[in-house]
Amino acid sequence: MSASLPQGFPQPTEVNVIEIKQYPQYRGVTYTHTGDSRMATRVAFDPLYQHISTNEIAMTTPVEARYVREGEQTEVSFLYSTPNMTPQKIDSQVMVRDTLPMTVVSIGVQGAYSWESYEQNLQKLKDWLAQHPEYEVVSSPRRLLYNSPMTPEDLKRSEVQIAIERID
Repeated sequence: MSASLPQGFPQPTEVNVIEIKQYPQYRGVTYTHTGDSRMATRVAFDPLYQHISTNEIAMTTPVEARYVREGEQTEVSFLYSTPNMTPQKIDSQVMVRDTLPMTVVSIGVQGAYSWESYEQNLQKLKDWLAQHPEYEVVSSPRRLLYNSPMTPEDLKRSEVQIAIERID
């Protein structure tokens, strides 16, 4: 990873490992892409990068992509290093959003940030959840992308995650 993680974030999940992780509250700047989810991170990059550049905010890793309505609406976020960071200028294309603490089931991935990789690993998480009925899904899936576009495809690291809660 070339940038630091937001305050309190756990380390990335190891490749091909499925684990349950806790995330603290965090803040980030979000661009909402309507349309093909496969294009969301590419389309979102410029307005998000412009926001952090204008506000002199250091880049962190990961970039978050939440698939709110798969194929129709994706929220892509650059995360701030601390949850209390407040930008001076906010362009109309983006919004600053706070995310509450969450528990996720996560799988570590290595390789290109392709849609096929996302779908294959999402299915692995769905299969895992079918084997663990003590958990219920509480929000749409997301992907955490850890490397810059300049990183060779086969070395890129990411995670596919689903927010869950334990059923009592």
